[in-house]
Amino acid sequence: MSHHEHHKAHRVGWLRAAVLGANDGIVSTASLIIGVAAASSTHGNILLAGVAGLVAGAMSMAAGEYVSVSSQADTENADLELERLSLEHDFETEKVELAEIYENRGLEPALALQVAGQLMEHDALGAHARDEIGISHIVSAQPVQAAISSAATFVVGAALPLAVAWAMPGPKLISAVAVSSLAFLALLGALAARAGGAPIVAGATRVCFWGALAMALTAGVGRLFGVVA
Repeated sequence: MSHHEHHKAHRVGWLRAAVLGANDGIVSTASLIIGVAAASSTHGNILLAGVAGLVAGAMSMAAGEYVSVSSQADTENADLELERLSLEHDFETEKVELAEIYENRGLEPALALQVAGQLMEHDALGAHARDEIGISHIVSAQPVQAAISSAATFVVGAALPLAVAWAMPGPKLISAVAVSSLAFLALLGALAARAGGAPIVAGATRVCFWGALAMALTAGVGRLFGVVA
């Protein structure tokens, strides 16, 4: 009976962008709402600040992810082009170079050279991209996918504390937003850890700690400026 392991590496790109987007959406919007509320603003102004933060944050996440991952893709493409030229001009040297990589991984020299030769006959650039540069189709940069994933999940994350703020006007708004946002963050951290095969408690604790710190700091700033005003 065959046995197939279910690896998580193919999820790294979209999972990172999705978790970052949702986490930033919850933390930044909840912190903004709490900070504005702590400055004794009206309920309407609090909601307006939250909506503005949602729109600006989503666009910022999309642009930031696209630029960042595009830069990574440009670097990968430049490396691949350099390797392609090397293969065109000195194929045999490149084969020896690849064989040395396999030797360092434990193969006998003759077998390493044979493996390198067979792999390069099948797909020379792909073999060097994977084993020399470390680029594969699993982890290669996908700028559009990362941008859309980050923006969409930011909106979802930001909508959660915004909905709580809308439903809970008055003196209980700050505590309601803070508690619900920490619960959302704990759930997000647990789901992300489970999807990535990491410890669930550690994932939940990590995001809750930084979320609580961000909300506490913005609440302090809001109260400070509220008193000054």
